[in-house]
Formats: sequence, structure tokens, C-alpha cells
Amino acid sequence: MSSNIKIEAKNISKHYERKIALSSLSFSINEGELVALIGPSGAGKTTLLNAIAGLVPLNSGDLIIDTKLLTSYKKGKAFAKKVGVIRQQFDLIGPLAVIHNVLAGKLADWGLFKSLLSLLVPQEKELAVNALERVGLADKVYEITSSLSGGEQQRVAMARLMVQKPEVILADEPVASLDPARADDVLSMLTSIVTEEKQTLIASLHSVEYARKYFTRIISLKNGEIFFDLPTDQVTDELLKDLYQLKEQG
Repeated sequence: MSSNIKIEAKNISKHYERKIALSSLSFSINEGELVALIGPSGAGKTTLLNAIAGLVPLNSGDLIIDTKLLTSYKKGKAFAKKVGVIRQQFDLIGPLAVIHNVLAGKLADWGLFKSLLSLLVPQEKELAVNALERVGLADKVYEITSSLSGGEQQRVAMARLMVQKPEVILADEPVASLDPARADDVLSMLTSIVTEEKQTLIASLHSVEYARKYFTRIISLKNGEIFFDLPTDQVTDELLKDLYQLKEQG
């Protein structure tokens, strides 16, 4: 694993009216790390991912991606090569064929004319087919996306990210809507692909078991603050009990 710092947060804070979502967080994430964000509901996990994705303006502090301030990136091609997002809702267009949803990963590169043309005649088709082969959907290229199962749609979203090729992938509860078998399948595939491509992954998860199984580092949030930030093998049951405030059975 490289020791190049990919993402650095310096005292970042975000609040909504009376609620503090993030409170003076500071951390750095190296290139190639697999980082799970865990913590109770409302702890700030989604807000943090949205802040890194440039979707939520901070009230104070700095976010640095690849040595540049996040605010210095223009939306579009340069930022699309740095950061990609995958969500539990998949962000796919259901009525479109799978190949069009996968090729949406190229929209920042293509410009308007080529993007519109691709809806009629898929451009760079081989790129999409190769990505779909890697996620086990080579036979679904022209299927209508909404006809696929939840697990298959999440794999389409992964194939779209492979076409986009960002250096950092942010996954917001990527398996929350899937049953355990499909969740395992998707996380295994996602972490394998990210590792092969030498990308950096930050994923928010409800499941501590998945965080321990697939990620090398766990950052826990509680009330908008970092509760602990440790290599996965140092995260004890006692720490987790304190994080979620589980009470002993008497």
C-alpha cells in the first residue's frame, strides 16, 4: 500500500440549524486504503461522504484531495477522475438498458453531443462490456435496468464506476437494501476490484461484521465526532459496545 495521502480532513465542521452533523473532524486516508465508516444512525457518516464528494459545503475546516483543496476542483472531468460515488439507491435510470447506465461513467469525458449520440448508438461499447464481464453481468448488456434484481443493479453501478475510473470511491450504505448473501457478494466484488485497480475506498456501513470482514481500517463516528480510528484488527468488542452503547444483559 502506498503511503501517499489521498484525502485529508483538517478540523472540518458542518451544522444544520441547531444540529451539529460534523464537529472538528481531522484525519488522513492513504492511497489504496479500504476504510469503513461505522456508527449509530445520525452519527454523521453520510454527511462526511457527501462533504468529500463536494455535495455538502462545510461550515469550517479544509478537505484536501490529492494535495489540492476540494473547493479548488471544478465540477466535471477533473473531479470525476478523482472521486466517484455509489449509493444504496444505485442512482441508475431504470428504463434505460444496462449498457447506457454503465456508459454514464464516461459522461464527464464525452461532452453533450457524444453523450446524446451514445443513447442512440452506445459509444465505447467494449469498455462497458468489459466492465460488465468483471461484475458477472456479461449477459445483461441490453436488459432494461429496472428488470434486474437489487444485487444486479448494484453491480451495474459498480461497472459504471469502473468505466469512470475515479481514484477514490465513496460508498454510502452500498448494501443496505440487499439481503445478506447478495450483500456479501457485492462487498467482496467491490473490495476486490478496488484493490486490483489500486483505488481508495471509503464506505459507510450499518454492519460491523461487514466492516471487519472486508475493510482494513475502521473510522467510527458518534455525535459528529470521531469515536475511534483504528486498523480493523485492533477494533475490540468493548469499543463497539461503547460506540453503540449496548447494555449488558442482566
